[in-house]
Amino acid sequence: MAQYSDVATPAVDAPAPVHDSGKAPAGRLIGLDLARGLAVFGMYAAHVGPDPDQGGVTGFLMELAHGRSSALFAFLAGFAVVLITGRRAPKTGRAGRQAVAKVVIRAVILLAVGTALTMSGTPVDVILAFYGLYFLLVLPLYRLGAGPLAAIAAGTALVLPQVLYVVQQAIGNSDVRSPGEPDGIVSLFFTGTYPALTWIPFVIAGMAVARLDLAATAVRIRLALTAAALMITGYGGSWLLLHVFPGAANAIGASTSAGGGASVWWSDTAGYPSGDTPAWLMAASPHSETTLSILGNTGAAIMAVTACLAATDALPRLQSLARPVIAVGSMSLTAYVFHLFGIRFLGIEELPGSPLHVLLGFIAAAMVFATVWSRFQQRGPLEWLMTKATGLARHIP
Repeated sequence: MAQYSDVATPAVDAPAPVHDSGKAPAGRLIGLDLARGLAVFGMYAAHVGPDPDQGGVTGFLMELAHGRSSALFAFLAGFAVVLITGRRAPKTGRAGRQAVAKVVIRAVILLAVGTALTMSGTPVDVILAFYGLYFLLVLPLYRLGAGPLAAIAAGTALVLPQVLYVVQQAIGNSDVRSPGEPDGIVSLFFTGTYPALTWIPFVIAGMAVARLDLAATAVRIRLALTAAALMITGYGGSWLLLHVFPGAANAIGASTSAGGGASVWWSDTAGYPSGDTPAWLMAASPHSETTLSILGNTGAAIMAVTACLAATDALPRLQSLARPVIAVGSMSLTAYVFHLFGIRFLGIEELPGSPLHVLLGFIAAAMVFATVWSRFQQRGPLEWLMTKATGLARHIP
C-alpha cells in the first residue's frame, strides 16, 4: 500500500501517523487516503460532471461535491503540515529546520506549478497556487497543540470572512473569478476562487484534528458530534437567517422555498459573492466565503474524515473493495493534474456540464492508473518528483 501522502500535493516523506503504543495503525493511514481519494473525485465532479441544475439524484450528488470537496482538500492539507513537521511532538533543532524547509520548498513548487497551469488557459480554477500560499501562512503555527490550533481556526473563521468582505468592497469585486487568469497576490489572498483569507481556517482546523489520537474511539465520537454541530450551525444557521429575514434572501437572489431553486444556504450553484450587499454574509454556500459556509464545510470535512477512518477500521473488507479509490488518494497531486490535462485533451470548455459518462470515464481512468502504478511504486509520479525536490532540505544544518 502506498505510504501516507498529503492532500492535493505529493506524498510526504514523513512517518505514518503513530498510536501512543508506537504502532502505525493501518486503518488510520488507509482512512485518510480514502478521504483524499473521495475528495479527488469530488473535484472531478465539480469540473467534468453534469450540471447540478439538471436536478434529480445526479444533480443532487453534483451539488454535494461542489465546493465541499475542495474544502476537504484544504482541511486535509493541515494533516500534511503536521505530519511533515512532527505529529505527536513538533520537531525541533536540525530536524525542525529541515521539516520547515520541506514545507517551504513544497509551497514554492505548488505556487509555481499552479500559476503555470492557470496561465496555460485551462478553464479550471486551479487550486495549487492557493495551496502553496496556505502552507506558508500556517507554517508558523506548526508547534501549537490541538487546543490552540482549534481556537485559532475558530477565530479566523469568525473574523476573516468579514475582513474579506470589506476588502473586496474596497478593491472592487465585479468579475474577479475569471478562469485562466494568472493568480496574482491579490487574487491569492482576496479575490480568487479560493482566497487565503477565508480558506486557511480549513487548513488550521485540519492541523488541530491531526494532533488528536485518531485511533481512539472516544476521539472519533467527539469529532463526529463536533462535525454535526458545525454543519447544523453553518448550514442550518444560514437557512434560519434567510427565512427570518426574507428581505436578505431576496437581496442576494436566494430561494428559501422548500422546493425552490438553488439556495445559498447550502448550494454552490447559487453563485459567488457579488459584494453588493452585506446580506450575503448570511449565506453558507461552499464558495460564499462567509463564516457560516466555513463552519458548515469544516463540519462536512471532519465528518468525512471521521467516517472514512471508522469505516476502514470496522470493515476490513472495505479496504480491499476501496483499494482503487485509496490508490488515487495516495497520489492526489498526480490525479489532480491528470484531470486538468484530460480536460485540455478532450477540449472540454463548459464546466460543469459534461455528460455523466465523461465523469465516470475520468474516475475509472484515474483508478486504473493509480492501482497499477501503486503495485510497483510507493509514490505517484508527481509525488516522487516532489519528494526529490524536498529532499534538498536534508542539507539544512
